[in-house]
Amino acid sequence: MLSRIAESLFWIGRYVERADDTARILDVHIQMLSEDPWAEEELACRSLLTVMDRPMPDDGTPVDRWFVMRDLAYDSAVPSSIAGALIAARENARRAREIISTELWECLNTTRNQAGGSIRLAGPHDYFAWARERAAIVAGLMDSATSRDSTWAFMMLGRSIERADMTARLITTQTRLGASGPGWSTLLRSCGAYESYLRAYRGLASDERAASFLLLDRLFPRSIVHALETADSVLRDLEPAVARRGIADEARREIGIVRNRLEYRPLEDVLADLPEEMEQVQLACSRASDAVKAKYFPSATAATMWVGEAL
Repeated sequence: MLSRIAESLFWIGRYVERADDTARILDVHIQMLSEDPWAEEELACRSLLTVMDRPMPDDGTPVDRWFVMRDLAYDSAVPSSIAGALIAARENARRAREIISTELWECLNTTRNQAGGSIRLAGPHDYFAWARERAAIVAGLMDSATSRDSTWAFMMLGRSIERADMTARLITTQTRLGASGPGWSTLLRSCGAYESYLRAYRGLASDERAASFLLLDRLFPRSIVHALETADSVLRDLEPAVARRGIADEARREIGIVRNRLEYRPLEDVLADLPEEMEQVQLACSRASDAVKAKYFPSATAATMWVGEAL
């Protein structure tokens, strides 16, 4: 497979997952501001922009929920926004048109057209639900209509790295806001994890159990450990041969170090340093992404370099 095609597939997985997870994070944020009349809106919005690595306005522009919506939901020129990520996914699909299925291409093309259409006039909740629905359709087509070859592997690798990074950001929003934040049960619902969590713990809910579920549960697809394990498995399958000593792949090393750091430390220690731990997860995902790019996309031309970005 050409490196430019592999890179496009990798970023399709990342951008679709980014749109999905950004919609989930924003849905929690807007709901929290709407339900709590005493919430410090500007403080919460600035904290969210910091978590999402977005610049703060320095011209006196009020940073409120509508500023956040424009910046992280509707701005099609910003790849970290919902609309921008979906448009970028479609552009990467165009570059890999001869590889991906017709159904996947038509889904991404339709999503791109809708992102710039009347859906922008919908309320925030309806817009977020639309973004999650379109991402779910893309994920379903990846899983049901793509052979388990390198095409699927690079899309899944991108999705898994992005998912671990974005789940860490979602958890960071709660730890930064503390008692004024949305609460762990709200975070679980935003990830579609609430029912699975209740089944896992037989209905015995607590903040500690909820945090450990999103961090460490090996069976729930949106937990950080599950996403990191999936990325490691894909990278292992992509290797032409197994190294006789240690781990030769730099991306696997970065993922393995941060995963073991989460799994083998006592849970109370992880929760005591949760912001630091989530920052380490994000840094590891960024370094793993850079390592994947250096190994598999070294000959990517300048015309396709726009798909990469600092995380």
